[in-house]
Amino acid sequence: MDAGPQPLIVARDLVKTYVLGDQTVHALRGVSFQVMPGEFVAIMGPSGSGKSTLMNMIGALDQPTSGTLSIDGAEISRMEAAELADLRNRTIGFVFQQFNLLRRTSALDNVKLPLLYSRRRRTDADAVARDKLTLVGLGDRIGHQPSQLSGGQQQRVAIARALVNSPRLVLADEPTGALDTQTSAEIMALLERLNAEGLTIIIVTHEPDIAAHARRLIRVRDGRIVEDRATAGAPVTHGVHAA
Repeated sequence: MDAGPQPLIVARDLVKTYVLGDQTVHALRGVSFQVMPGEFVAIMGPSGSGKSTLMNMIGALDQPTSGTLSIDGAEISRMEAAELADLRNRTIGFVFQQFNLLRRTSALDNVKLPLLYSRRRRTDADAVARDKLTLVGLGDRIGHQPSQLSGGQQQRVAIARALVNSPRLVLADEPTGALDTQTSAEIMALLERLNAEGLTIIIVTHEPDIAAHARRLIRVRDGRIVEDRATAGAPVTHGVHAA
């Protein structure tokens, strides 16, 4: 019998504790949730709430002190560093607030960069990168360096780079934090379009108007999830969110 789609992310009782000298910091205090394929989730919370720690964990950049986290069926707490790196490259695309582009490198070569670290070496890397730049509306800017592009165009290059390995999940950390209001709306419209085409997207933001573009809001405070709900107008298609 077909059990239907399986969760892309399953977190159960995630705890993350840091010891800094004689001080113990409880960044996450028993967080549980799941994300289904095709969801668009915004994570919000004040500074020190644990949202960045949670994002790093979902991105396989950090591991829990206790609890379990599965990404695309793989339990990350059991992985070595090389396995985590392969999972990130194969499954996850990252978008950052400050774009993180190589300044003296063309848009095309910036987008190709993840392919150089992939075990799936592509003989058609140029064609794949061109396709992703066209997808984000920059097919006529492939030879431009970041200094020749606006902030919004640079973020589009970063999104194209996040897509180049055909990930199942895109994580965007304050993706509009360095952009003006109009450009932010354009970037969010692009992410909405990508989500409508089936891509799972999780953004971290402190801006309610940006979070409103997502279809689900997870609010974190003091290392715990204090709210997990569909946003206004979002269709309820994924059932119970808690793991």
